[in-house]
Amino acid sequence: MKSHDTNITLKELLDTLECYAPLRLSREYCKAFGAYDNSGIIVNSGQDVNGIMFALDLNTEVIKAAVEKGYNTIVTHHPAIYGAILHVDATPGADTQGIYECVRHGISVISMHLNLDIAPKGIDESLMEACGGRTVLAEQEQVEGGAYGRVYPHEMKSFKEYFEEVKAALGAEHILAFGDWDRKVHRTASFCGAGCSDEAIDFAWGNGADVFVSSDLKHHQITSILNKGMCIIVPTHYAAELYGFRKFAEVIGYNVPVPSDIYCDGRIV
Repeated sequence: MKSHDTNITLKELLDTLECYAPLRLSREYCKAFGAYDNSGIIVNSGQDVNGIMFALDLNTEVIKAAVEKGYNTIVTHHPAIYGAILHVDATPGADTQGIYECVRHGISVISMHLNLDIAPKGIDESLMEACGGRTVLAEQEQVEGGAYGRVYPHEMKSFKEYFEEVKAALGAEHILAFGDWDRKVHRTASFCGAGCSDEAIDFAWGNGADVFVSSDLKHHQITSILNKGMCIIVPTHYAAELYGFRKFAEVIGYNVPVPSDIYCDGRIV
């Protein structure tokens, strides 16, 4: 069993996280594509890190799990604070309740969002892996050292067979599919999170994809993709990103001298 007997500073933890997903990727992506992000240290308790709870989102259940384990740091994917906060409300269900609870319990929070989406072996590339891709044919949005949106080949099979394989790989209980089950498919375009846009649809179609994979699609986007002759797989935003985030958390856990756990689907795994 790995020895956990040395605390680290919050900056040392951030440095380790950045070895795999540099924050500069987020800054460069936002500048290049007009996006917005808030990654990095969100809450600093002023204490050294004694243990880490990884979770896709910050919520009261994650905070409760960290407190029960005695951990004073949480690392999330989605930013714990995204936009401006005008006031802090600690009542149950308030948007700022989690931030209040972290401060109250002396818990630091680091969020790794767009930088982790586009980093090598990050969440977008991991979604490709879950969808059977190994070799990238085209990348939609690129910055130095990172990319978002990929088209790639995979073994030819019926859409139904392919859908079942993707569903199993993601461990997704709830996932939508649109298209002809019997159609043979061999090239997919995927975009982690809510990555569907008119540009993403054109990118997938222009690069010969016969399956489009992303989350949170709107009705007009679904009809546009189907009209272009592509099949569609729509995992939940959570399932599409948890796959890669768990891999990231496992790697970090092996490379820090403090204990860590991953909170997902309502439990520690």
